[in-house]
Amino acid sequence: MTLWTAAEAEAATLGKASRDFAVTGISIDTRTLKAGDLFVALKGARDGHEFVNAAFQAKASAAMVSRLSASSGPLLVVADTQRGLEDLARAARARSHAKIVAVTGSAGKTTTKEMLRLCCNALGRTHASAASYNNHWGVPLSLASMPRDAEYGVFEIGMNHAGEIRNLVSFVRPQVALITTIAPAHLEFFGSCEAIADAKSEIFESLAPGGAALIPADSPHAARLVRRAEQAQVGRILRFGHQGDARLLSFDIAGQSMRLKADILGRAVDCLVGAEGAHIAMNAVAALAAVALADGDVLNAAAALKNFTALKGRGARFQAAGIEVIDESYNANPASMAAALALLATAKGRKLAVLGDMLEMGDEGPSLHAALADPIEAAHTDLVFASGRQMKALWDVLPPKRRGGYAENSAGLVEPLAASLKPGDTVLVKGSLGSRMAVIVEALKGKAG
Repeated sequence: MTLWTAAEAEAATLGKASRDFAVTGISIDTRTLKAGDLFVALKGARDGHEFVNAAFQAKASAAMVSRLSASSGPLLVVADTQRGLEDLARAARARSHAKIVAVTGSAGKTTTKEMLRLCCNALGRTHASAASYNNHWGVPLSLASMPRDAEYGVFEIGMNHAGEIRNLVSFVRPQVALITTIAPAHLEFFGSCEAIADAKSEIFESLAPGGAALIPADSPHAARLVRRAEQAQVGRILRFGHQGDARLLSFDIAGQSMRLKADILGRAVDCLVGAEGAHIAMNAVAALAAVALADGDVLNAAAALKNFTALKGRGARFQAAGIEVIDESYNANPASMAAALALLATAKGRKLAVLGDMLEMGDEGPSLHAALADPIEAAHTDLVFASGRQMKALWDVLPPKRRGGYAENSAGLVEPLAASLKPGDTVLVKGSLGSRMAVIVEALKGKAG
């Protein structure tokens, strides 16, 4: 199906097409571009204009540029390509009749978004953000790529500075705005969890008329989020958690799945979820509540959750030489660390935690890292392997019996971890992306081969 014609793109962007075209998708990267895409030449670390010819060699149908150049294909010339992409996003939203859900939060954004993708797909044609496309180019790219006949749209919105969500949600204009949780992430830029809650609550400011705010009832910042939603003149404010309008009643782990029971806006739900953990159960309740607020069939949506699997870097599991690996290497903050350690606690056999720095913690970084000793103790973790300058604060307070090894970087843990492994072990690998804990994951995958 045609996504944009030349005439539609010209009208949306106030640009000028060199000749007629029709595109079926949008790309900003020639390495992943598909035949029929519109290539948008953004100016980032590299100027996308350098890759226009490569885009046409990859069979792009057109390219959006801010300057004319010799080209083998149709060009849409705009004043600024970032603004042009945002213009397409606004036009896509204006023409869409889809029910739109926007998701943000300090942890669980992508997992909840992927659950919503599954749930909504069971109900109608669904378009959702790819990967973690939640920033200044990811949100407009995702929105501009939404098919005109989509019935549901799910968009992840991220931030690391105040005002970012306010700008991005103005494109999306959701019917449902969901905050998964508030935790001390990006403290370096915000200074307090109250400031983080305020920044996340910007997602309420561009709700469509009659839209609903969905707030984590168990958060110590729930009341603040409610007040921010009220300030944004949101008429429907609902809560999810162990209390509230959508409630998690119980979950029982069975292998790498779990049976979940919940009350979703008065509807009893009993379903299977194809991943495990208390945090996964709460993400599922949030997703189902969002479906209900989007007037979707909650029971059919819940049935689709049996097909959910934990994502790479966000709880995905694999076997390697007789050990079980939980890959949580994509990101970390104190709340997600505690959730991952709680999941490790359910494992049989020895429990090993391989932990890298939680970044952007600001002045509280050392104390927040040292405080991980409590969830480590609660999980009955047998050995801890730690890397990074911040994790040294945790290492220093661990009892000797739990010290598996410390290194300044993740690569330095590969050998001592390998030497300590025994068949039947479960190994949790977690840290912020910049701490490069994926090095450990890849080393363990090598053992699987």
